[in-house]
Amino acid sequence: MIKIYTSPSCSSCRKVKQWFDEQQIPYEEHNIFSASLSEAELKEILYKSENGTDDIISTRSKVIKEKNIDVNDLTMSELVQFIKDNPSVLKRPIMVDTNRIQVGYNSEEIMAFIPRERRAQMEAELMMGVRQQNEDTEICLDDDCPTK
Repeated sequence: MIKIYTSPSCSSCRKVKQWFDEQQIPYEEHNIFSASLSEAELKEILYKSENGTDDIISTRSKVIKEKNIDVNDLTMSELVQFIKDNPSVLKRPIMVDTNRIQVGYNSEEIMAFIPRERRAQMEAELMMGVRQQNEDTEICLDDDCPTK
């Protein structure tokens, strides 16, 4: 099951949820402010992010600036506790499934969450449409082509 970590005021979060609804892909929404993220959830997010904390933590956040925190100096347990205590430092939305993580709404990258079988079907339908379009197109290669 795909988990989407959101906040109520986040417009990108609303776009992501709308996209998943339109694609009829089930997901579990987790509001990071109404329910604390577990240590296991945070570690999963951190382990799956390609660029570590750069992908998921907003270093421009008010809390980080006020407390003069360098997240790279924190141990894993300190980082997890810091995020649990200050969930607003997380970039949003964060989408996680068994294989991948995506932070933010990107209309191309989010397509990776479409199940493989459905993507294959979509590609086959697209190719059929291209073939049909090619069959319907008349091409003249000599001087005897009719003019419009």
